[in-house]
Amino acid sequence: MKILVVGGAGYIGSICVELLLDEGHEVIVFDNLSEGHRRAVDERAAFIGGDLSRREEISRALQETKPEAVMHFAANALVGESMQNPSKYFRNNVAAGLNLLDAMLEANVRRFVFSSTCATFGPPERVPIDETLPQRPINPYGESKLMFEKILRWYDQIHGLKFVSLRYFNAAGATEKFGEDHRCETHLIPNVLKVALGQKAEVEIYGTDYETPDGTCIRDYIHILDLSRAHILALGARESAFYNLGTGGGSSVREVIDVCREVTGKKIAVIEKPRRPGDPPRLIAASKKIKHELGWKPQFEDLRAIIASAWKWHQKFPNGYED
Repeated sequence: MKILVVGGAGYIGSICVELLLDEGHEVIVFDNLSEGHRRAVDERAAFIGGDLSRREEISRALQETKPEAVMHFAANALVGESMQNPSKYFRNNVAAGLNLLDAMLEANVRRFVFSSTCATFGPPERVPIDETLPQRPINPYGESKLMFEKILRWYDQIHGLKFVSLRYFNAAGATEKFGEDHRCETHLIPNVLKVALGQKAEVEIYGTDYETPDGTCIRDYIHILDLSRAHILALGARESAFYNLGTGGGSSVREVIDVCREVTGKKIAVIEKPRRPGDPPRLIAASKKIKHELGWKPQFEDLRAIIASAWKWHQKFPNGYED
Protein backbone atom coordinates (compact mmCIF):
# COMPACT_ATOMS: atom_id res chain seq x y z
CA MET A 1 0.00 0.00 0.00
CA LYS A 2 0.92 3.66 -0.28
CA ILE A 3 0.67 5.17 3.20
CA LEU A 4 0.98 8.72 4.48
CA VAL A 5 2.39 8.72 8.01
CA VAL A 6 1.61 11.98 9.78
CA GLY A 7 4.11 12.50 12.59
CA GLY A 8 6.48 9.97 11.04
CA ALA A 9 9.57 11.79 12.35
CA GLY A 10 8.63 11.16 15.99
CA TYR A 11 9.53 8.23 18.23
CA ILE A 12 6.66 5.86 17.47
CA GLY A 13 5.99 7.13 13.97
CA SER A 14 9.61 6.72 12.82
CA ILE A 15 9.75 3.08 13.84
CA CYS A 16 6.36 2.34 12.32
CA VAL A 17 7.68 3.87 9.08
CA GLU A 18 10.74 1.59 9.25
CA LEU A 19 8.57 -1.52 9.62
CA LEU A 20 6.17 -0.46 6.87
CA LEU A 21 9.10 -0.05 4.49
CA ASP A 22 10.57 -3.39 5.54
CA GLU A 23 7.25 -4.99 4.60
CA GLY A 24 7.29 -3.42 1.15
CA HIS A 25 4.89 -0.52 1.56
CA GLU A 26 5.47 2.87 -0.03
CA VAL A 27 5.67 5.53 2.70
CA ILE A 28 5.41 9.30 2.73
CA VAL A 29 6.15 11.11 6.01
CA PHE A 30 4.37 14.39 6.80
CA ASP A 31 5.82 16.20 9.83
CA ASN A 32 6.47 19.74 11.06
CA LEU A 33 9.53 18.58 13.07
CA SER A 34 8.42 20.50 16.17
CA GLU A 35 8.84 17.29 18.19
CA GLY A 36 10.26 14.88 15.64
CA HIS A 37 13.68 14.80 13.97
CA ARG A 38 14.52 14.85 10.28
CA ARG A 39 17.25 12.26 10.93
CA ALA A 40 14.61 9.93 12.38
CA VAL A 41 12.94 9.61 8.98
CA ASP A 42 14.00 6.42 7.21
CA GLU A 43 15.93 7.34 4.07
CA ARG A 44 13.69 5.04 2.02
CA ALA A 45 10.63 7.18 2.79
CA ALA A 46 9.62 10.39 1.05
CA PHE A 47 9.39 13.42 3.34
CA ILE A 48 7.04 16.39 3.23
CA GLY A 49 7.55 19.20 5.71
CA GLY A 50 4.20 20.56 6.76
CA ASP A 51 1.88 21.42 9.62
CA LEU A 52 -1.62 20.06 10.23
CA SER A 53 -2.67 23.42 11.63
CA ARG A 54 -2.35 24.79 8.10
CA ARG A 55 -5.10 23.02 6.23
CA GLU A 56 -3.75 23.84 2.78
CA GLU A 57 -0.46 22.03 3.53
CA ILE A 58 -2.00 18.69 4.44
CA SER A 59 -4.55 19.04 1.62
CA ARG A 60 -1.75 19.55 -0.89
CA ALA A 61 0.21 16.59 0.48
CA LEU A 62 -2.78 14.27 0.18
CA GLN A 63 -3.75 15.48 -3.29
CA GLU A 64 -0.19 15.11 -4.59
CA THR A 65 0.65 11.73 -3.04
CA LYS A 66 -2.79 10.06 -3.24
CA PRO A 67 -2.18 7.49 -0.46
CA GLU A 68 -4.46 4.54 0.20
CA ALA A 69 -4.31 5.05 3.98
CA VAL A 70 -3.17 7.53 6.62
CA MET A 71 -1.52 6.84 9.97
CA HIS A 72 -1.74 9.67 12.49
CA PHE A 73 0.95 10.05 15.18
CA ALA A 74 1.16 13.85 15.22
CA ALA A 75 -0.12 14.95 18.62
CA ASN A 76 1.16 16.65 21.74
CA ALA A 77 1.38 14.12 24.55
CA LEU A 78 2.64 15.65 27.81
CA VAL A 79 0.05 15.34 30.54
CA GLY A 80 1.61 18.01 32.75
CA GLU A 81 1.88 20.50 29.91
CA SER A 82 -1.75 19.90 28.99
CA MET A 83 -2.76 20.96 32.49
CA GLN A 84 -0.82 24.22 32.04
CA ASN A 85 -1.71 24.94 28.42
CA PRO A 86 -4.98 23.20 27.47
CA SER A 87 -5.45 25.43 24.43
CA LYS A 88 -2.35 23.91 22.79
CA TYR A 89 -3.75 20.41 23.23
CA PHE A 90 -7.23 21.11 21.91
CA ARG A 91 -5.84 23.07 18.96
CA ASN A 92 -3.19 20.53 17.98
CA ASN A 93 -4.88 17.27 18.90
CA VAL A 94 -8.45 18.14 17.88
CA ALA A 95 -8.62 21.13 15.54
CA ALA A 96 -5.51 20.17 13.55
CA GLY A 97 -6.77 16.58 13.46
CA LEU A 98 -9.99 17.81 11.89
CA ASN A 99 -7.93 19.47 9.16
CA LEU A 100 -6.41 16.07 8.45
CA LEU A 101 -9.76 14.25 8.30
CA ASP A 102 -11.37 16.86 6.07
CA ALA A 103 -8.37 16.84 3.74
CA MET A 104 -8.64 13.03 3.58
CA LEU A 105 -12.29 13.27 2.51
CA GLU A 106 -11.37 15.79 -0.20
CA ALA A 107 -8.69 13.42 -1.49
CA ASN A 108 -11.04 10.43 -1.23
CA VAL A 109 -8.85 8.62 1.30
CA ARG A 110 -11.04 6.55 3.62
CA ARG A 111 -8.67 4.37 5.65
CA PHE A 112 -7.23 5.77 8.89
CA VAL A 113 -5.13 4.45 11.80
CA PHE A 114 -5.05 6.65 14.89
CA SER A 115 -2.44 6.53 17.63
CA SER A 116 -4.57 7.18 20.71
CA THR A 117 -3.97 6.65 24.43
CA CYS A 118 -5.30 4.81 27.46
CA ALA A 119 -5.36 8.24 29.12
CA THR A 120 -8.87 8.48 27.67
CA PHE A 121 -10.00 6.18 30.50
CA GLY A 122 -8.66 8.22 33.41
CA PRO A 123 -8.26 6.38 36.74
CA PRO A 124 -9.71 2.95 35.90
CA GLU A 125 -12.35 1.10 37.87
CA ARG A 126 -10.27 -2.04 37.47
CA VAL A 127 -7.10 -3.31 35.81
CA PRO A 128 -6.25 -4.53 33.31
CA ILE A 129 -8.15 -1.89 31.33
CA ASP A 130 -10.33 -3.29 28.56
CA GLU A 131 -12.40 -1.51 25.94
CA THR A 132 -15.66 -1.77 27.91
CA LEU A 133 -14.59 0.50 30.77
CA PRO A 134 -16.02 4.04 30.90
CA GLN A 135 -13.79 6.79 29.56
CA ARG A 136 -13.34 9.61 32.07
CA PRO A 137 -10.10 11.48 31.32
CA ILE A 138 -8.69 13.71 34.05
CA ASN A 139 -6.45 15.96 31.95
CA PRO A 140 -6.75 17.91 28.68
CA TYR A 141 -4.39 15.49 26.93
CA GLY A 142 -6.67 12.50 27.55
CA GLU A 143 -9.75 14.63 26.86
CA SER A 144 -8.38 15.82 23.52
CA LYS A 145 -7.74 12.24 22.41
CA LEU A 146 -11.21 11.15 23.52
CA MET A 147 -12.77 14.06 21.64
CA PHE A 148 -10.97 12.98 18.49
CA GLU A 149 -12.11 9.38 18.97
CA LYS A 150 -15.72 10.62 19.12
CA ILE A 151 -15.17 12.65 15.95
CA LEU A 152 -13.92 9.49 14.22
CA ARG A 153 -17.15 7.67 15.07
CA TRP A 154 -19.20 10.38 13.35
CA TYR A 155 -16.91 10.58 10.33
CA ASP A 156 -17.33 6.84 9.88
CA GLN A 157 -21.11 7.02 10.23
CA ILE A 158 -21.55 10.08 8.00
CA HIS A 159 -18.66 9.87 5.54
CA GLY A 160 -17.68 6.19 5.56
CA LEU A 161 -14.17 6.91 6.84
CA LYS A 162 -12.97 3.60 8.27
CA PHE A 163 -10.63 3.91 11.23
CA VAL A 164 -8.82 1.94 13.90
CA SER A 165 -7.90 3.71 17.12
CA LEU A 166 -5.13 2.13 19.21
CA ARG A 167 -4.85 2.99 22.91
CA TYR A 168 -1.77 2.22 24.99
CA PHE A 169 0.40 3.50 27.82
CA ASN A 170 4.19 3.34 27.84
CA ALA A 171 5.99 2.77 24.56
CA ALA A 172 9.61 1.75 25.12
CA GLY A 173 12.63 0.21 23.42
CA ALA A 174 14.28 0.83 20.07
CA THR A 175 15.39 -0.75 16.81
CA GLU A 176 18.94 -0.75 15.49
CA LYS A 177 18.32 2.54 13.65
CA PHE A 178 15.71 4.46 15.57
CA GLY A 179 14.98 5.17 19.23
CA GLU A 180 13.52 7.55 21.77
CA ASP A 181 14.76 11.14 21.69
CA HIS A 182 12.30 13.71 23.00
CA ARG A 183 13.34 17.32 23.40
CA CYS A 184 11.51 17.28 26.72
CA GLU A 185 12.04 13.78 28.09
CA THR A 186 9.44 12.71 30.66
CA HIS A 187 9.53 8.93 30.16
CA LEU A 188 11.08 6.77 32.84
CA ILE A 189 13.31 4.39 30.86
CA PRO A 190 15.23 6.99 28.81
CA ASN A 191 15.68 9.12 31.94
CA VAL A 192 17.09 6.16 33.86
CA LEU A 193 19.43 5.40 30.95
CA LYS A 194 20.61 9.03 30.96
CA VAL A 195 21.91 8.37 34.48
CA ALA A 196 23.69 5.23 33.22
CA LEU A 197 25.24 7.33 30.44
CA GLY A 198 26.46 9.91 32.95
CA GLN A 199 24.16 12.60 31.56
CA LYS A 200 22.07 12.87 34.73
CA ALA A 201 23.14 12.52 38.35
CA GLU A 202 20.08 10.63 39.52
CA VAL A 203 16.60 9.50 38.56
CA GLU A 204 13.51 10.64 40.45
CA ILE A 205 10.98 8.28 42.00
CA TYR A 206 7.69 10.09 42.55
CA GLY A 207 5.90 8.33 45.39
CA THR A 208 7.06 5.31 47.36
CA ASP A 209 3.94 4.71 49.45
CA TYR A 210 1.51 3.32 46.89
CA GLU A 211 -0.42 0.12 47.56
CA THR A 212 1.88 -1.95 45.37
CA PRO A 213 4.44 -4.61 46.34
CA ASP A 214 7.36 -2.16 46.52
CA GLY A 215 5.40 1.06 47.06
CA THR A 216 6.05 2.54 43.60
CA CYS A 217 3.69 2.91 40.64
CA ILE A 218 3.22 -0.01 38.26
CA ARG A 219 2.97 0.66 34.53
CA ASP A 220 2.51 -1.39 31.37
CA TYR A 221 5.57 -1.13 29.09
CA ILE A 222 5.19 -2.20 25.48
CA HIS A 223 8.02 -2.60 22.99
CA ILE A 224 7.95 -0.08 20.18
CA LEU A 225 8.19 -2.92 17.62
CA ASP A 226 5.10 -4.64 19.02
CA LEU A 227 3.31 -1.31 19.00
CA SER A 228 4.28 -0.65 15.39
CA ARG A 229 3.14 -4.10 14.30
CA ALA A 230 -0.26 -3.41 15.83
CA HIS A 231 -0.57 -0.24 13.77
CA ILE A 232 0.34 -2.15 10.61
CA LEU A 233 -2.17 -4.92 11.38
CA ALA A 234 -4.80 -2.22 11.84
CA LEU A 235 -4.44 -1.29 8.17
CA GLY A 236 -6.14 -4.59 7.34
CA ALA A 237 -9.13 -4.15 9.66
CA ARG A 238 -12.41 -4.41 7.75
CA GLU A 239 -14.47 -2.37 10.19
CA SER A 240 -13.81 0.63 12.38
CA ALA A 241 -12.72 -0.34 15.88
CA PHE A 242 -11.05 0.72 19.12
CA TYR A 243 -8.34 -1.49 20.59
CA ASN A 244 -6.32 -1.35 23.80
CA LEU A 245 -2.71 -2.49 23.64
CA GLY A 246 -0.56 -3.89 26.42
CA THR A 247 1.46 -6.87 27.49
CA GLY A 248 -0.99 -7.81 30.23
CA GLY A 249 1.67 -7.44 32.90
CA GLY A 250 3.32 -4.45 34.49
CA SER A 251 6.52 -3.26 36.13
CA SER A 252 7.04 -0.91 39.03
CA VAL A 253 9.33 2.10 38.94
CA ARG A 254 11.83 0.32 41.19
CA GLU A 255 11.72 -2.79 39.00
CA VAL A 256 12.47 -0.71 35.90
CA ILE A 257 15.44 0.92 37.62
CA ASP A 258 16.75 -2.44 38.87
CA VAL A 259 16.54 -3.95 35.38
CA CYS A 260 18.33 -0.90 33.95
CA ARG A 261 21.12 -1.52 36.46
CA GLU A 262 21.35 -5.16 35.37
CA VAL A 263 21.31 -4.39 31.65
CA THR A 264 23.77 -1.48 31.76
CA GLY A 265 26.02 -2.72 34.55
CA LYS A 266 25.99 0.81 35.94
CA LYS A 267 25.19 2.22 39.34
CA ILE A 268 22.06 4.31 39.03
CA ALA A 269 21.37 6.74 41.86
CA VAL A 270 17.80 7.56 42.78
CA ILE A 271 16.11 10.33 44.69
CA GLU A 272 12.71 9.77 46.27
CA LYS A 273 10.14 12.52 45.92
CA PRO A 274 6.49 12.94 46.93
CA ARG A 275 3.69 11.57 44.77
CA ARG A 276 2.60 13.55 41.75
CA PRO A 277 -1.08 14.50 41.71
CA GLY A 278 -3.20 12.16 39.61
CA ASP A 279 -0.77 9.23 39.37
CA PRO A 280 -2.79 6.00 39.82
CA PRO A 281 -0.99 3.08 41.54
CA ARG A 282 -1.44 0.65 38.61
CA LEU A 283 -2.11 1.17 34.91
CA ILE A 284 -2.19 -1.96 32.78
CA ALA A 285 -4.02 -2.47 29.48
CA ALA A 286 -5.85 -5.61 28.34
CA SER A 287 -5.33 -6.72 24.72
CA LYS A 288 -7.70 -9.66 24.30
CA LYS A 289 -9.82 -7.89 21.69
CA ILE A 290 -7.02 -7.04 19.24
CA LYS A 291 -5.44 -10.46 19.73
CA HIS A 292 -8.73 -12.14 18.87
CA GLU A 293 -9.83 -9.87 16.01
CA LEU A 294 -6.54 -8.92 14.33
CA GLY A 295 -4.19 -11.65 15.52
CA TRP A 296 -1.80 -9.31 17.30
CA LYS A 297 0.70 -10.98 19.62
CA PRO A 298 3.45 -9.06 21.42
CA GLN A 299 6.91 -10.54 20.85
CA PHE A 300 8.68 -8.64 23.65
CA GLU A 301 6.99 -9.36 26.97
CA ASP A 302 10.26 -9.42 28.93
CA LEU A 303 11.19 -6.02 30.36
CA ARG A 304 14.89 -6.88 30.02
CA ALA A 305 14.60 -7.27 26.26
CA ILE A 306 12.80 -3.93 25.98
CA ILE A 307 15.40 -2.09 28.05
CA ALA A 308 18.32 -3.87 26.36
CA SER A 309 17.16 -2.62 22.95
CA ALA A 310 16.82 0.93 24.30
CA TRP A 311 20.26 0.79 25.97
CA LYS A 312 21.91 -0.43 22.77
CA TRP A 313 20.44 2.51 20.85
CA HIS A 314 21.31 5.10 23.50
CA GLN A 315 24.90 3.85 23.62
CA LYS A 316 25.15 4.20 19.86
CA PHE A 317 23.46 7.61 19.87
CA PRO A 318 24.23 9.10 23.31
CA ASN A 319 23.09 12.56 22.19
CA GLY A 320 20.12 11.23 20.25
CA TYR A 321 19.51 12.58 16.78
CA GLU A 322 21.53 15.70 17.52
CA ASP A 323 24.71 13.60 17.55
